[in-house]
Amino acid sequence: PAFHAGSPTRQSTNTMAAAAPASGAGTSKSGEGSFKDDSKQADVRLSNIVAAKAVADAVRTSLGPKGMDKMIQGKDGEVIITNDGATILSHMSVFHPTAKMLVELSKSQDIEAG
Repeated sequence: PAFHAGSPTRQSTNTMAAAAPASGAGTSKSGEGSFKDDSKQADVRLSNIVAAKAVADAVRTSLGPKGMDKMIQGKDGEVIITNDGATILSHMSVFHPTAKMLVELSKSQDIEAG
């Protein structure tokens, strides 16, 4: 199943994106190459937050003692029923770079923890 966190609009900017400290990304020692407009930085930051929340929402209902099972249908028609977050994320097709990073993090954590 394809998973794509939608691109946010400027109207949906929340206080988390506005309150995040500027990290100095995009600046150089000479000042060249720095962003003239902070809206691009805010858009990228907001897009990352939306993608991370979307991945978390996909797994959230399967966590805890009252966690629900998820039914996942693959491209070949294979059906998997699981409540394991790592399995759910490994079967998702993600496109956003931040979401991909979270899925890879989940795989690494599953390998380490067992």
